[in-house]
Amino acid sequence: MTTFRHLMTGLATAALLASGAIAEELTIVHGSIGRDQENLRDQLDRFEAETGHTVTIVSMPESTTDQFGQYRLWLSAQSSDIDVYRLDVIWAPQLAQHFVDLSPHVQDIIDDFVPAAVESQTVDGKLVALPMFLGAPALYYRADLLEKYGRDVPTTWQEMTETAQIIMDGERAEGDDDMWGFVFQGAAYEGLTCNAQEWIVSNGGGRIVELDGSIGINNPAAAEALTLAASWVGGISPEGVLNYKEEDARGVFQSGNAVFMRNWNYAYALAAGEDSPVRDSFAVTTLPTGGDGLPSAATLGGWHLGVSAYSEHQEAAIELVRFLNNYDNQKERAIELSRPPTLTAVYDDPEVAAEQEFIPLWKPVVDNALPRPSAATLRKYNEVSAAFWTATHNTMSGDGTAEENLARLEAELNRLRGPRW
Repeated sequence: MTTFRHLMTGLATAALLASGAIAEELTIVHGSIGRDQENLRDQLDRFEAETGHTVTIVSMPESTTDQFGQYRLWLSAQSSDIDVYRLDVIWAPQLAQHFVDLSPHVQDIIDDFVPAAVESQTVDGKLVALPMFLGAPALYYRADLLEKYGRDVPTTWQEMTETAQIIMDGERAEGDDDMWGFVFQGAAYEGLTCNAQEWIVSNGGGRIVELDGSIGINNPAAAEALTLAASWVGGISPEGVLNYKEEDARGVFQSGNAVFMRNWNYAYALAAGEDSPVRDSFAVTTLPTGGDGLPSAATLGGWHLGVSAYSEHQEAAIELVRFLNNYDNQKERAIELSRPPTLTAVYDDPEVAAEQEFIPLWKPVVDNALPRPSAATLRKYNEVSAAFWTATHNTMSGDGTAEENLARLEAELNRLRGPRW
């Protein structure tokens, strides 16, 4: 494969030189989770073969919080080392000034993209990034174990807690000491913000910051949701969940050692893979609610591609962004990685439905996913999120009650807001 790629790249480069075009050396920075990087490299190989350009991947740690910190260092220094950044859906308002406005470069294709995805990357009329894939989490569950214990798929967090406890206790009584009831992203980072936002909103506790910028998170419904979550730690969830990120939770669930898991869409293709111990025994459903009449809440996720304003190869970088987001590549990501596409037509592709049923199944959930308050808090979002996940993590760690931590959170959010965000 490597020999073939080098041959094709050489031929493409020769053709470019003959036509007077210049082959560029590009760099893309990309977080690695699941098989994302493997898939990206395959697509970059095709891009290199077609264009003669070469592309190097700069890998990032799994934590989106750590990624954001490194991105800010590069961009603040106006570094030209990175041409294309893979950006979290929430970062556009905070980083817009550092990226090329893609609007004039994608006018011929932009109407093919999911409108909400485009809107999320548009800041003051500027298209900061071209949407790559979307995300909305699911509740993964062991269908075989629910059947074994005669339990229905839970629709509320309390039902999930009770079912997880019953099955965990039953399996341990039969000798499976490694079984846990529920795993999720409980480390103190952006992933916990996503989880805790879902618990609180689905319990009627409102948003971290409301759409109009107001702050009402310090309320009994929010405290009730966090108190329930704290009860999981050391109960249906291991103490170590306080350090879990996405791959930690997936590792436990996919190895067959958890009844329930909250995770993103990428985990579906991996859990259903040929080498997965749970491939024939799990299923997914929407995240639970706090009770009858309350909504399910799934945080909007997704990653998008922006071209650095400091890149010395902007034309080739834009070409790369368009290539990675074309129909064939989005279809491939949907089938191989269970990544919900940003091109509307891919959801209706019969091959996608046949090969990866999760994609069309999850489109309504993605369409109605809950955004984080990056638009309301603008450049202060990162500090807002850190204050929120800290309050949540402290509560789950036993460092203060939910009521005490929410009161401190309210004070910190009001300090951050000041006269205005």
